[in-house]
Amino acid sequence: MAEEYREALLKKDDYYENCPGCKVDQLKELKKGFPFRDLISIWIVVLCTALPISTLFPFLYFMIRDFGIAEREEDIGYYAGYVGSSFMIGRALTSVFWGIVADRYGRKPVILLGTIAVVIFNTLFGLSVNFWMAIITRFLLGSLNGLLGPIKAYAVEIFRAEYQALGLSTVSTAWGLGLIIGPALGGFLAQPAEKYPNLFSKESLFGRFPYFLPCFCISLFALVVTIVSCWLPETLHVHNEKKTSSNDSYDALEAATGASKGDETRTDDKGRKPSSNESLLKNWPLMSSIIVYCIFSLHDMAYTEIFSLWAESSRKLGGLGYTTEDVGEVLAISGFSLLVFQLSLYPYVERILGPIPVARIAAALSILLLSSYPFIAMLSGLGLSILINCASIMKNVFSVSIVTGMFILQNNAVVKFFS
Repeated sequence: MAEEYREALLKKDDYYENCPGCKVDQLKELKKGFPFRDLISIWIVVLCTALPISTLFPFLYFMIRDFGIAEREEDIGYYAGYVGSSFMIGRALTSVFWGIVADRYGRKPVILLGTIAVVIFNTLFGLSVNFWMAIITRFLLGSLNGLLGPIKAYAVEIFRAEYQALGLSTVSTAWGLGLIIGPALGGFLAQPAEKYPNLFSKESLFGRFPYFLPCFCISLFALVVTIVSCWLPETLHVHNEKKTSSNDSYDALEAATGASKGDETRTDDKGRKPSSNESLLKNWPLMSSIIVYCIFSLHDMAYTEIFSLWAESSRKLGGLGYTTEDVGEVLAISGFSLLVFQLSLYPYVERILGPIPVARIAAALSILLLSSYPFIAMLSGLGLSILINCASIMKNVFSVSIVTGMFILQNNAVVKFFS
């Protein structure tokens, strides 16, 4: 009889008043059909934060050259490495802090601050007049843009259980597309006075700052995303208030039942109980997936930066001699192919094989693929164009497959810990 009473009360009203997370949970129970609106919201927020990460890579070689800090052509890559890494250094130093802020004050404030940082510091980077200004603005952009972790938590919390895997897939898809579309924009829009003299004169703002146009376009998009994000619901649970009268009865019954069983196990803010008294640091499935994700992220970001520098280097240095526009075309084709794969083929393959086998296969094939790049550089003409596009498509498909698999494993490891 007591169990039936508890279940009835639980189904009737298990929410706290004035709790934003509980309000979202109530809305999820009422929602029917495919969550297009939530998917689009998460997609544009992640795309906003991913675009500035790699948009500089197609023109970074020429930007460092124009700064005049490199004495030899061979030294350009050395200085480009500092500018390219400054963003991720700032991000690595502050990501844990922003995760704590998101857990304490909410996901929405971190999302808004991250998009505002893109508007301000990405614009200033496009207006950089020297090497140190470029490094400082990129470092501040990375330090204040720490919403990747909170947005993954948000994606899990905003969707019903049957769409949570799709939400995480949306995060990794938008992230992967941002790392492709960003360089494509940088390749097509950098140095507009030289590429499009009929539209931009050398005396105009975009002529005097040849790398400002792609940054300006991304900052403008980030401004729109910031405005739209003001209407995002908060999903953090804040349970400082008392429940309604029916839940008071439920609490009393729950406390009595727990006391009779001697249950003193900790619970999280949603009432879920950890399976043990161990900390998350001792949750090996979670920590192992995080370690793999960190290792592969290092590899992936290195590839993203080195590919553009390698493609734009002269033939005598082992490069392809590409222009920023050529690199933009390669990355644009890769981005479109990645979108098609992630929305159509990946869910089907993941259901058949599972996230771990997919990640293992993609990692093994990535090794073989990257080993072929020195031989691709020996080609020229149409053969080079076809092979470099195919290689770029395959590399980015493998990358997003591994990242999505790691996201799913991390989410499942935490869910099992609190079950």
